[in-house]
Amino acid sequence: MIRTEKLTKYFGSTQALKGVSFEIQKGEIVGFLGRNGAGKTTLMRVLTSYLPASSGHVIIDGKDVLKHSLAIRQKIGYLPETPPLYSNMTVREYVRFAAQLKDVPAKKISAQVEKVLDQCYLRNVAHRTISILSKGYQQRVGIAQAIVNDPEILILDEPTNGLDPVQIQRVRELIRNLEEERTVIISTHILSEIEQIAERVLIIKDGMIVADDTLSNLLCDEQGWQQSLEDVFLRLNQ
Repeated sequence: MIRTEKLTKYFGSTQALKGVSFEIQKGEIVGFLGRNGAGKTTLMRVLTSYLPASSGHVIIDGKDVLKHSLAIRQKIGYLPETPPLYSNMTVREYVRFAAQLKDVPAKKISAQVEKVLDQCYLRNVAHRTISILSKGYQQRVGIAQAIVNDPEILILDEPTNGLDPVQIQRVRELIRNLEEERTVIISTHILSEIEQIAERVLIIKDGMIVADDTLSNLLCDEQGWQQSLEDVFLRLNQ
């Protein structure tokens, strides 16, 4: 479904990605875990074709992202770290606008908008202007725009960043409900987020993948003893 081959990305003389290669199969729930500045957001932007790689390839569903960016974007729902919201719109207006941008067929737009309002628990605020919503509700609106075209792949960059504990729990529950029949990639620096949502973990350090395994395997050391994800993360980031 998704394959990267020796991805590099430079910003001037700074190398943000250093030969990143991995494969993700259809239906996998994968967490990208790393400290702030490790290269997670850059990688998410390259995967979604919002940034070109300096070298290497991203292949999604058999197509090179660089050569087929428009076709690939139709398969991806993307929630960047800061959701791209128009704060003067109501929730329903904005989700409808996102559906139009993503080429949802005109005959299906109304039904699709109502569907994602329900999925994201937004119906009770659908008539409200986005600017007056709490951060948690705004994050749900961001997720609604990401899934309004029923994408095969959902990429979420720091989806609970800046939320309070109650809002975090509600957004995580929403993400778990969206996992069925989708390939989901979650980028975060929050260990508990990975433990609650992901089945497989890729740990990024200084623009490189330093671990790639199922969560259960990562939490089992060489002697078969259980260890915490925090222990694994700290050891790999020494």
